[in-house]
Amino acid sequence: MSTASGAPRDDHPVQAPGAVLLCRARPESAGPAAQLLRERMLLAGAGPEWSVLVPEGGPWRDGAEPVDRVLTGWATALAVGAPWPVLALWWDTDRSGFTLASGFRRTVGYEWLANGTPVGEDEAMRTFAARLGLDPVLDMQALEPLTRPDPAADAHARVTGLLAVLARAGVLLPPGLDPGEPMERLRDAVRIRPDAEQIEWTGWRAAVGAELDVVESGGLGPWLRGPRARTLAVAQLAVGLPLTAWGVRRHSGGWTVAGAVLMIRGALALAYDHLRAYD
Repeated sequence: MSTASGAPRDDHPVQAPGAVLLCRARPESAGPAAQLLRERMLLAGAGPEWSVLVPEGGPWRDGAEPVDRVLTGWATALAVGAPWPVLALWWDTDRSGFTLASGFRRTVGYEWLANGTPVGEDEAMRTFAARLGLDPVLDMQALEPLTRPDPAADAHARVTGLLAVLARAGVLLPPGLDPGEPMERLRDAVRIRPDAEQIEWTGWRAAVGAELDVVESGGLGPWLRGPRARTLAVAQLAVGLPLTAWGVRRHSGGWTVAGAVLMIRGALALAYDHLRAYD
């Protein structure tokens, strides 16, 4: 059996939904963005250029919405308008998988049934590798076994194999954040870390202020000014409004949040450009 496929674990079968969000950004940048999701989360570093977010709740807990749909919406909300991608890893009783969100591009994902049977498309895995800048030869050779049948690898072993490949891109999850673990164990694993930070909603003023601080301190201000920035902001507003309405109609919390964050970031960019025009 290949290394990328991972080895099955019989001591912790997948029984309850679990999820983490990996942002290709340092915690000081990922934290303010995560506030806009209006969900309580724990934040910690996950490598030199990565952060991990572990939700403390979620619509999937009471069966209101599947965990993969919620995580796709959250990843999209975090990635749209940000200069870094977001990778959502999720699992439940029947499946495990991932979704990669990057800017305005269509999300790409892959999933496996509980017994490890691949149900995604090979092209999705290649797109995933290209968007993360993985090695098109060596890393793809390690990812390809994840798209082939392997009776010795179950669903969470597949996600473990994926993380082994991502380690080459600098992803280093804190100990205890293992695919297949329930949310309680994931939260406990992050909470004990010295760099752990509680992310919670503190109101629009604080959230927008935090976003502006990141813009100013990170040198992104010039990118939020000028004709291109205004065009992008208008596009965010134009996409965000119908997306929010669609999410409300479908009772999809994840996509409703994604639409709301798009509108907020569009409005913030327009306001920033307007205010700085007088400097």
